[in-house]
Amino acid sequence: MLVALSIRDIVLIDRLDLEFAAGMSVLTGETGAGKSILLDSLSLALGARGDADLVRHGESQGQVTAVFDVAGPHPVRAFLKENDVDDDGDIILRRIQTADGRTRAFVNDQPVSAGLLRQAGSLLVEIHGQHDDRALVDPDSHRTLIDVFGGLSGDAEAVSKAYAAFKAAEKAVSDHERRIETARKEADFLRASVEELSVLKPQAGEEKDLAARRTDMMAVEKIAGDLNEAFETLNGSASPIPELASLLRRLERKADQVPNLLGQPVRTLAEALDLLEETRGGLEGALRETEFDPRELESVEERLFALRAASRKYSVPADELQTLCETMAGDLADLDAGEDKLAALVEAAQKARTDYDKKAASLSDKRRKAAKALEKAVATELPDLKLERARFIVDIQSDAENRSRSGIDQLEFHVQTNPGTRPGPMMKVASGGELSRFLLALKVCLADKGSAPTLVFDEIDTGVGGAVAEAIGVRLARLAGNVQVLTVTHAPQVAARAAGHFLIAKEAAKPDRVATRVQQIDEDHRSEEIARMLAGSVITDEARAAARKLLTAAE
Repeated sequence: MLVALSIRDIVLIDRLDLEFAAGMSVLTGETGAGKSILLDSLSLALGARGDADLVRHGESQGQVTAVFDVAGPHPVRAFLKENDVDDDGDIILRRIQTADGRTRAFVNDQPVSAGLLRQAGSLLVEIHGQHDDRALVDPDSHRTLIDVFGGLSGDAEAVSKAYAAFKAAEKAVSDHERRIETARKEADFLRASVEELSVLKPQAGEEKDLAARRTDMMAVEKIAGDLNEAFETLNGSASPIPELASLLRRLERKADQVPNLLGQPVRTLAEALDLLEETRGGLEGALRETEFDPRELESVEERLFALRAASRKYSVPADELQTLCETMAGDLADLDAGEDKLAALVEAAQKARTDYDKKAASLSDKRRKAAKALEKAVATELPDLKLERARFIVDIQSDAENRSRSGIDQLEFHVQTNPGTRPGPMMKVASGGELSRFLLALKVCLADKGSAPTLVFDEIDTGVGGAVAEAIGVRLARLAGNVQVLTVTHAPQVAARAAGHFLIAKEAAKPDRVATRVQQIDEDHRSEEIARMLAGSVITDEARAAARKLLTAAE
């Protein structure tokens, strides 16, 4: 429910902080005191269209904050979570309106779009009046209300899921038919392509491996000749190693005779021979490493060039040739076995449609029963609202061939205001006063079935007599047993039924300026305000006595 409303610099309101309780609260005051401004401010916080004219004259911006105490499982919390908005604790809606026409919206101090604020607000508050048709103008909402009233939300959800399954099955049929048709047109090409690619047997990553292998083999081929020449120089018949080894042996025999002369040269020559032997061994190992069959290089190149030729031909990377072959083979399989598969898909679609038709027909029957029950419930409310000659009608038009996610029913609330007149849509047939009373009767019947936690009624008692006003007050009080009710009223019979009473008045704020003030009044002041509502500008003792009588009767 709405627990607090804070307004800053909106039209005639400079600073206003209100706290609300559960049950029914009324807002009263003389004409022009600012009751409509208060509702405009609340509407702004709920996401209504902004207007620069709402900003108090001389100020750069206005602001409205509405705080709601909402139960954990309330739909608004799930909605906020779906949109990544924090929903811990109270739900706080805030709207800033600037004098240049711009607005900013916040939920729990997190910036949001005006659209998201409006959706959240619609889950928290419904505002109704003689000229406010938001709850009645959309026939889709009428269907939802019937489903809620009849406890059919689960059936409606089942129909919605059956519809989704039915449409998915139909799409599978149409997709398969298109695929078969495409395959037929390309059958020869597909068969030749699958045969060619099946022979080629391309593998993912194969092109990269072959290209790397070819590069390595070509590099080896270039250095193989130099390696052979070097190895032959050290290991062939012309190798200097045997001659140097013989020379070293001769010098070693003479070194003992002149050690100071030959010692160093002998050691150096010995080291050189060791290095030459090591070099010969290294060259021999390198030759073994570089050994390859030239035919292998030729084979690698042929395979690589074949893959790249196929890649160009089919306009796909070589790594995707295998996938392409599988897809083409699948298309051919669909073509070869397409009729059997198509028949199976058609049968599945027919079963899905039959399942939907069964569920939709059952829901339609239940809706008609719920509609009759709602008509009967509303009819019991109409006489006390001086609509005893009127009829409330739920018009249901069903077409089994007009399938939709919500079923096969087009549903709209109609009324007949007088016997002998033609029934028609409520918004077109009922006058302003009649519309407000029909609305109240509906809300009473639907109070515990999906209503927003806070209902606001804006002067729905305008133009009605005392008995009707009393009936309206009784029903608003009854509504307040299930939801929070805020009512702007000029009817003392309605005001007397409230648990909380707010008096709206204008007073001087600054020289040549006025401001709207709102205060919650106690029982004594309530009696005086209701007496004013009864008597007008001059409050008589008779009016005061009548006011006390109204309050006593309400208790």
